[in-house]
Amino acid sequence: MTNDIDRRIAEHNAGRAKTTKPYAPFKLIYSETAGDRQSARKREKYLKSGIGKEFLKNL
Repeated sequence: MTNDIDRRIAEHNAGRAKTTKPYAPFKLIYSETAGDRQSARKREKYLKSGIGKEFLKNL
């Protein structure tokens, strides 16, 4: 979840995000816009779940 997706991908690829550092480099495969922070967080949580991961695999 971010308000600047290009900056966030650059941070991940530079190793500045502790939890994703071992998995770099990253390529953006999907993004969407949410109306507010609460709905964005809910959608992010879904995409990180088992069903959400299946959805992303099928893209």
